[in-house]
Amino acid sequence: MNGPALHERPSAPASWRITLPHSAAAVPAARALVRSAFAELEHGADIDTAELLTAELVANAVEHTAGDAPIELVVELLPTGCKVEVHDPDPVPPGNLTRPADREPDLWQEHGRGLLLIRTLSASCGHRPTGSGKAVWFRLPVVPRQRQPQCRPRPAS
Repeated sequence: MNGPALHERPSAPASWRITLPHSAAAVPAARALVRSAFAELEHGADIDTAELLTAELVANAVEHTAGDAPIELVVELLPTGCKVEVHDPDPVPPGNLTRPADREPDLWQEHGRGLLLIRTLSASCGHRPTGSGKAVWFRLPVVPRQRQPQCRPRPAS
């Protein structure tokens, strides 16, 4: 786990829904919403991973859907973890989200690793059709608290 993660669990589900522009500006806005939502409830899922995977989903929606229809971000914080969905107007499912790619991504290319990151770092992920296109989602579990050491270090002699 990289970066800080808070370990308090919300007692009841909470959700945020925001419409984002179909532009590169949607990515930092989505990251900010995720960070704010987690901080507001002191949620226990890994904030950094949630931000990274959200940015990947939003960037994919902007890059791979035609037109300028807005994108919708839905963040749900649950006692057991979180679920993030990105809704876009294109009904075509994402390429290799739920199954490994036929070939390894080219390490020298800028693109091609986003869905691999989502598959690898999330507890689960997938997509579903919606009335206006599709929703692509991932889930992250609550991160357990680090155990505190039971003994104290001896003073130096």
